[in-house]
Amino acid sequence: MNRRTMIESPKGGVSIKGLRPTNMIVTIDGPAGSGKTTVAHSLARHLGLDSLDTGAMYRSVALLTIEAGVSPEDHESVVALACDHRIDFDWDVTPPRILLDGRDVDDRLRQSDVSEIVSRIAGIPMLRDAMVEAQRAIAARHPRLVTEGRDQGSVVFPDAEVRFYLDADSGVRAKRRAGEMRDRGEDCDVEKIRRAIEARDRSDRGRKDAPLTIPVGAIRIDTGEMSIEEVVNLLIRHVEAWCDSKPGSES
Repeated sequence: MNRRTMIESPKGGVSIKGLRPTNMIVTIDGPAGSGKTTVAHSLARHLGLDSLDTGAMYRSVALLTIEAGVSPEDHESVVALACDHRIDFDWDVTPPRILLDGRDVDDRLRQSDVSEIVSRIAGIPMLRDAMVEAQRAIAARHPRLVTEGRDQGSVVFPDAEVRFYLDADSGVRAKRRAGEMRDRGEDCDVEKIRRAIEARDRSDRGRKDAPLTIPVGAIRIDTGEMSIEEVVNLLIRHVEAWCDSKPGSES
């Protein structure tokens, strides 16, 4: 297949004092609403690493599907759409904004119509293969990276230096998602969101290709009773402990 998906800029990671490794991949996996994206961006900013929202890649394809009037069940057409359009990131802003054929669609990707079909889009095996390839190519260009999604530590980067798995009760996650929607001026029903999240969990965990699972060696964190700041500070401590454990690290 002739793929053009995810050809992005070669801007590299940022060096900071205290993180010696020239290559460092930190993965954050977890279900919808567990705080992965917010935590990943904040962690990357604190550590001076780049950040990658892989869910936005699948959401971009979902948006393409909506705009083209293609059924998510028409796998061949969905994959063709992904290959015929350019999904990119603007690495000159923090966190990076996702671009679809050069237009900033970052905010559009969070709307409910995209959320409703993204799980079906993400379950397409040929699309997942293309995305895994693209995400590894991004890491080759951005070797100091915090990357979040549902298969980052389990499939895409199983040898990542530090792997995390964030989780929380579905009710907590629904309230978070409702808060995000209200902030965007959208109407929402918390109970409806909770049911949708639980359906997404079943879909993600039950799919044949790259199901949502806790990666081997991952540090599992329940974020339900924690603030974003508390979660980020805990992750920072784990990453710093990993750095301090490496040969040649300074005390």
